[in-house]
Amino acid sequence: MTTSGRISQSVFDGSRLRVILLLDLYEGAQQQFLDAYEHMRNQVASVPGHISDQLCQSIENPSQWLITSEWESAPPFLAWVNSEEHVETVRPMHSCVRDTRSMRYSILRETSPTHPHTATTAPEVPARVGDGVARHALTFTVKPGSESKVAEHLSKYKSPEARVDDNTRLRRTSLFMHGNRVVRAVEVEGDLLAALRHVARQPGVRAVEEAINPYLEQDRDLTDPDSARVFFTRAALPAVHHVVADRPEPAGLRRHALYFPAKTGHGMELARFLADQDEAAAEDPDSPVYRSTVFQRDDTVMRLIDLTGELDTDPFASLGIKGPRKAAELERLLDGAAIGVEGSLETERNVNRLLSHTDMMPVTDRTSADS
Repeated sequence: MTTSGRISQSVFDGSRLRVILLLDLYEGAQQQFLDAYEHMRNQVASVPGHISDQLCQSIENPSQWLITSEWESAPPFLAWVNSEEHVETVRPMHSCVRDTRSMRYSILRETSPTHPHTATTAPEVPARVGDGVARHALTFTVKPGSESKVAEHLSKYKSPEARVDDNTRLRRTSLFMHGNRVVRAVEVEGDLLAALRHVARQPGVRAVEEAINPYLEQDRDLTDPDSARVFFTRAALPAVHHVVADRPEPAGLRRHALYFPAKTGHGMELARFLADQDEAAAEDPDSPVYRSTVFQRDDTVMRLIDLTGELDTDPFASLGIKGPRKAAELERLLDGAAIGVEGSLETERNVNRLLSHTDMMPVTDRTSADS
């Protein structure tokens, strides 16, 4: 089998998922942690898509623990880990844990239990081709009427030093607003968690975060580890799909963010729909969309695209609805009332209106000088 040179990273490949959570406990907190884990284990056992989990303790350092879990695929895990139920379920663990690190892996090959010396693989789930960059976004809302003040503060955000350590660098930070919703997308070469912690420690960044605190709809206290943890857990907007066309990067690419609020319960389906359209666009040499990342949490979906020309030159391609019945499918999944565009998307007028209503306002878009 020949692997395509096109970059494509996705949670929608159908493979089973292995989640690894590394924890460093405070001394004396082991029993409290075990009680919290039992509660969490009982809760997660009934979550659709969950297969199994294990709790392990280091034989070298008793304060280091490991939780592994297996899921039918990535989407049900992401639906669970980004839910309010999960936030409340893991809250009792916060006071036990000094540090955590979460890693998620697709299961591509494994040893068969009936044939212990045979490695098995699912041929329909090939290894993906990445570009060494991790992508993540945060989203939160501010109090209506404060949008211009928040945008002013955020535009003063000073880019931190790109180099985090020998293996990690900040590549790009793109910040957008749509009404009272803020989205900050980051691209990191190396360790995403290390980069996020690096950014959070910068005095200039902390000053901007403190300046917008009074305007947030969800209260937070960044000096309180529990308050900060809950806020950033709720604000997480994971990248669920990323694709880059297999052709030389065109000059003069323009970055846009499009906001797609889904109908209740259809966020993951809408994200998958947009991912499929972007895969098709990457195969089309005439598509203006060169690079795309889809972010999704619950019913909030955001699509970050780098394209040639103006956004409205080809509105169907820009919206990811090029092809028969694609507009009707988006109409079925999109909360048109929330975006201010109701009615059939089969008309060019409504498609153009939707494009203008989904287009997010750019606040900052900064590429690190040494990336």
